[in-house]
Amino acid sequence: MVLARGAAVVLIAAALGLSACGGAMGPAETTAIPLKEQILEPGPLGEREYGNRNAPVTIVEYASLTCPHCRNYHAKVFPKVKRQYIDTGKVRYIIREFPIGRTAGTAAIITRCGPEKTYLSLTEAYLSRQSQWVSQEVRPDAIYKVAKTSGMSRETFDKCLSNQTIIDGLTEVKQRGRKYGVIGTPTLFINGQKAQGEVTFEEIKAMIEP
Repeated sequence: MVLARGAAVVLIAAALGLSACGGAMGPAETTAIPLKEQILEPGPLGEREYGNRNAPVTIVEYASLTCPHCRNYHAKVFPKVKRQYIDTGKVRYIIREFPIGRTAGTAAIITRCGPEKTYLSLTEAYLSRQSQWVSQEVRPDAIYKVAKTSGMSRETFDKCLSNQTIIDGLTEVKQRGRKYGVIGTPTLFINGQKAQGEVTFEEIKAMIEP
């Protein structure tokens, strides 16, 4: 059964347990993590991963699509990481959802509902175009305008909003992130270390190279 659009948005917010807004993150903080192997276990929806699956280093990023720090990271840092480490087979890169706010939760569902091949481009589209769709109140029409750039139809978009499998899966992904100590975004796990906040390329490089 497909829910009415407004009811679907309420369902998303309740299921994901999202607050209206998230706290700001400061300069990057790096700490050791005790659950290195558990963190690499795939979630219920499978991983959205890039690069060489057998690479010697795996990076796990937790991101919220409404987060300005995530936007800055994907605009300034991620392209360097991709070019130098992911595309060269040195790093396996995993992106996981940690939506902060109802609007972020709605967009996260849409990125998971589309074809896997569009996930990264749609994720980056939502991040780079935050000014066009992010607001305290969920605006499905504005969120769809971004999804439309990936070729998604409005009918598919509306059906995605009530996809209970994705909603439940994203809820579990976020709960597991909390268990690993994720409290804000972006949070990166690299070589047994956790970095969060305004992470720089130089800090990531220092954790990868050893």
